[in-house]
Amino acid sequence: MEDSKQKRPSWISKTAGRFRKDGTLRPFRLIGQDCRNWLERYPSDWTVFNQIVLASAVYVFFTNLLPGLTFAGDLYVQTGKHWGTIEVVFSTGLCGVIFSLFSIQPLSILGVTGPFSVLAENIYSLCETSFHVDFLSFMAWALIHSGWMHILLAIFNAHEWTMLYVTEFSCEIFSLLNSIIYFHKAVQELQRAQTELPIASFLYAIISAIGTFVLALFLSYAESWEPLFHRYIRMGLREYAAAISIIFFIGMPHVGVLEGIPKGTLPVSSKAFQPSLPGRTHFYVKFWELPGPWIAAAMVPGAIITVLFFFDHEISSIICTIKRFGTRKPTGYALDIVLLGLTTALCGILGIPPANGLLPQAPLHSESLMHTAKDEHVEKTVLDKYGLERTVHEPVQRVYEQRWSSFLHASAILAFIAPPLQLVLGLTPTSVLAGLFIFMGQQSLASNPILKRTFHMLTPPSELPELPAGVKSYWAIHAYTLFEIIMTVVIFIVTLTVAGPAFPVIIIALVPFRLLAMNRIWSKATLRYVDRWACRDGTPEDEEDERQASVASEGAGGVMRMRVVEDVERESEKGGESEDVEKGIGGPGSGSSSGIEVEERGVARVGR
Repeated sequence: MEDSKQKRPSWISKTAGRFRKDGTLRPFRLIGQDCRNWLERYPSDWTVFNQIVLASAVYVFFTNLLPGLTFAGDLYVQTGKHWGTIEVVFSTGLCGVIFSLFSIQPLSILGVTGPFSVLAENIYSLCETSFHVDFLSFMAWALIHSGWMHILLAIFNAHEWTMLYVTEFSCEIFSLLNSIIYFHKAVQELQRAQTELPIASFLYAIISAIGTFVLALFLSYAESWEPLFHRYIRMGLREYAAAISIIFFIGMPHVGVLEGIPKGTLPVSSKAFQPSLPGRTHFYVKFWELPGPWIAAAMVPGAIITVLFFFDHEISSIICTIKRFGTRKPTGYALDIVLLGLTTALCGILGIPPANGLLPQAPLHSESLMHTAKDEHVEKTVLDKYGLERTVHEPVQRVYEQRWSSFLHASAILAFIAPPLQLVLGLTPTSVLAGLFIFMGQQSLASNPILKRTFHMLTPPSELPELPAGVKSYWAIHAYTLFEIIMTVVIFIVTLTVAGPAFPVIIIALVPFRLLAMNRIWSKATLRYVDRWACRDGTPEDEEDERQASVASEGAGGVMRMRVVEDVERESEKGGESEDVEKGIGGPGSGSSSGIEVEERGVARVGR
């Protein structure tokens, strides 16, 4: 009986199994796979260049540079002039060119992000008020530590044991946090204008910010103006909505009586290629001069930056290659994480803010490269005006998978570190950037499912869409949405406190909380309706049902095996008793005996 029981593998054997061939923690497994895919696709990435690719490069140039300038103006103030316009432009252009040349997924777009800006501002505050150490040296070591941490994550295939467990719950909260940060930055810009400018200039700053937002929002719906203008004109107005609005309101203060009022503009350097901080003459940091204890302490913010960048960049790479973009070339994640670690450490040594994957711009880049594939179509059944089913052939839409658009737009941004082009950037009023912040926050919020479910909370029950089977009412869904909003507000409040640098850890902690705790609060049907895996098909509840069915099946099989074993042992006992009877040890007779008889004879033998 005991020999037939299967021994469960120990935790040592389980851990060792993960390091074997094709194991989850097998070092360099995903990096090797990505290198092979990179060699397979790289030559063909440079063979595609046309008008759509060029237009995409121009479009991404504006959608990447202009938001970067908004963060540059904010960083210049919040980091004591250590980081400004030239540092953000230098980082965005340099990292963008490196990734366009060497990454495995050239559709991803790199730039300085809002969450990192908040993190950097908190670290600067700690360096100045609590640590009393040089900000650039401490940040350099934090980014160097983050660099090798990125590489370790890639070596041990972190994508497979992290992102595969992330659901849209965490992504929606992270996206909503980005929107709130954008709105908050806009308010901060206007607050600074109120402090630094006369009342007339401040009132115009408010008009300029709102005007920039309203005009950009109005033009973003240009494609729905049919039949007004040609289709390509409407498309151009929609794609360049933010750029047109910003250029318009940059020029407005130079017309008529507005020309004489003071304007707060982006601080730039026009003398030479040099950092924003007065007295700093070169783009490298003497990081080796930082005392040893602070070098070790920098590992803490380095780990937080790693968590933020890894999560941000992985999601960015995923959403620019989703199914509707029709990508066909092999892609990967580990190789790009290695590259991200190297560029992060490089930015620390140069004393500039690091760039990582941008969430809003990545899918916009792919969207701008969409085209109708030749000789490809799908069959689709539709109802004609008479109500009859007809099969139609619809063309297949695919994205141009190439490196030119990434390379050209990043190279153009890098060119703006030249002093003459810096003067052009210096014409930008900060109030216009506040309007762009509002527009970016609105665009990010509009695509967030939380907004739609929030509207459902304000909709009469009779007007709500019908729920799927198993979901009893909207109250559970409303509670789920309200919980997401509350968690986002809590994380945002944390960013405003001394604990601000730890906010990425809270976002990551939401992943196990979703998988282990939320199923005790909401039903499976409700969670299946509002949430799903972020990086793969299905939901956690589907996998849980499959796992329970598998356990039940194995349990039933185990019961059957136990019964078979008991029958075999019983037959063996019978056979052994028959041999005893034949040898004259038991009672008379040589036939098979019942279980009771065998038991009685066994007792008699013991009595003897």
